[in-house]
Amino acid sequence: MKENNIYLVGLMGAGKTTVGKLIAKQTGKEFHDSDLEIKCKTGVSIPYIFEVEGEAGFRARETAAIQELVRQENIVLATGGGAVLSAENRQLLKENGTVIYLRATVNELWARTRHDRNRPLLQTGNPQAKLAELYEIRDPLYREVADLIVDTSRQNVRFLVNQILQKLETRKKC
Repeated sequence: MKENNIYLVGLMGAGKTTVGKLIAKQTGKEFHDSDLEIKCKTGVSIPYIFEVEGEAGFRARETAAIQELVRQENIVLATGGGAVLSAENRQLLKENGTVIYLRATVNELWARTRHDRNRPLLQTGNPQAKLAELYEIRDPLYREVADLIVDTSRQNVRFLVNQILQKLETRKKC
């Protein structure tokens, strides 16, 4: 098991990329974002992949990216919000590092994502209701795969990162 890898899961807007970059910087690990990896490999945006290939096509690309990324060592990976929908992805993450679920309330997530047009699943008539639906479906999956659950609502990012690093250090000692 690549215990030195840290994988961040959670809904869009939970802070995976922001928190992940800071954790990587403070620990000397390399930061990766699975959505960015997909975008770089394909040369197109995530919304475009959703438009052309549908969610199923995107999810297949996401699994391929995660398969490749978990082979690396000493990384922090921010996964896409729906990565946990795949049992294979959950297993890959769980077996190859420490999984941290960054949890926030639906209202907090909505406040963070409501102006972002790069969220294909929120391009709907009632995006806040869609976010609540996604939370209802995915929260149990995030909990299932998580080694740690950290609440990101209304917290200073640096405080949050320090809290996570302390929890990780405590886990190592046990």
